[in-house]
Amino acid sequence: MPCTMLWLNTGFRLSDNPALAVAIARGNPVAPVFIWPFEGEGNWPMGSASRVWMEGTLACLRESLRTRGSELIIRHRPCLAALDDLAAELGADALYFNWRYEPAARCAGEQACTYFKQRGFEVRGFNASLLAEPSELLNKQGKPYQVFTPYWRAFMQRMHVPPPIPAPECIPPPPVWPDSEPLEALSLRPKIPWDASIREAWTPGEAAAQRQLDAWCAGAMEKYAQTRDFPGDDGVSRLSPYLHFGEISPKQIWHAIMERTAGMPPHAHASAEAFLRQLAWREFAHYVLYHFPDTPAEPLRPEFAHFPWRDDREALDAWRAGHTGFPLIDAGMRELWATGWMHNRVRMITASFFTKDLLLPWQSGARWFWDTLVDADLANNSFGWQWAAGCGADAAPYFRIFNPVAQGERYDRQGVYVRRWIPELAALPDAWLHKPWKAPASELARAGVALGKTYPFPIVDHEAARARALDAFASIRGRLYC
Repeated sequence: MPCTMLWLNTGFRLSDNPALAVAIARGNPVAPVFIWPFEGEGNWPMGSASRVWMEGTLACLRESLRTRGSELIIRHRPCLAALDDLAAELGADALYFNWRYEPAARCAGEQACTYFKQRGFEVRGFNASLLAEPSELLNKQGKPYQVFTPYWRAFMQRMHVPPPIPAPECIPPPPVWPDSEPLEALSLRPKIPWDASIREAWTPGEAAAQRQLDAWCAGAMEKYAQTRDFPGDDGVSRLSPYLHFGEISPKQIWHAIMERTAGMPPHAHASAEAFLRQLAWREFAHYVLYHFPDTPAEPLRPEFAHFPWRDDREALDAWRAGHTGFPLIDAGMRELWATGWMHNRVRMITASFFTKDLLLPWQSGARWFWDTLVDADLANNSFGWQWAAGCGADAAPYFRIFNPVAQGERYDRQGVYVRRWIPELAALPDAWLHKPWKAPASELARAGVALGKTYPFPIVDHEAARARALDAFASIRGRLYC
């Protein structure tokens, strides 16, 4: 009997996996296939932290497949050649997969479709990663939205989210399994084990994703609207890496939240709406990338091509290392290095500091996040950095420049977050924790802080840096409004 190849290039889960479900319904044996390296990454090959996660998710997926009588075939060579070889080995006559919507990945999927259709294969691609096809929502002029609020309004008016597809109980195997590369042959783990703290902080895989969703819905979700901006609280879902790797689908999250809040008090509904709106922000980021495929490297607003970015290697290195002298910034950068993740509020503040206080090009910040985040997502990463720099869709206005001290005092009032990640400042009183350079010498001595030795002085004066940034924006202001 001919076999169906299931090309797993996203959606590393068995539940709510439309390509898998339809392949099983076809009635033929199904052979799940993973090809490394990912093709279609273009200039964005998978970053170091994401590779660590990928190893974990592949190991979990392989075990899940085995419990259902299946296996994961791993090949380490160019994608089309690998699929072609496997088609011959399996006697396959069909290729099913879930689409990736990043520009180069879309192109790779389209090439596979063309190649195998020409050979007489049945080829089908499915949407497993988004709530809506990016091509479906357009404004009254037939053009893509560039502002979130009208997009959200159209999204909610037109969106029907069907229930998730249950995981199959068994997957019909081919008569003979082709050879598979061992997972270790992909060399996803670093040779120097800098990833130990990341692996300690996270448990990849579909089962872990479902546990995280269940715990979130049963706990902090009810107060999300009140707690989401406070990095010292356990107030966010931490589902982003699971979403990025497709270990859980947005449909599963959407329905879990709707079911959980049914019959709950109004504040729970407000939190549910706030969280679903964030899920739609993720959709909007993918939507923007789909319609404007150059945005990972080029500003959406072309006038920013003339922006006078600085080239300051020392400032770049200090920011990366969490040695800027601004505690909230440094706490975020150290959390990122240790865990491969950063609270969203702190992501916005560190990106604003990078692009406006330091006047460093947003593309450099995006590259660092891409390499160090376990949830490094091309759409969200590009969208977020362009938002912070003021050059993207629905971007922050040029005059919105976060004050890292005021942000720390507002969102980390008791200093829980800063003390967690910058222990050398832990003994400072709250009044000085976010501005240690202003603390009296007696307070610094009592806390064991020696500025310039145990903790750095600020690398910029924020007020002077703000004025410099406004001058830089003024230099292109005529272009901004033309």
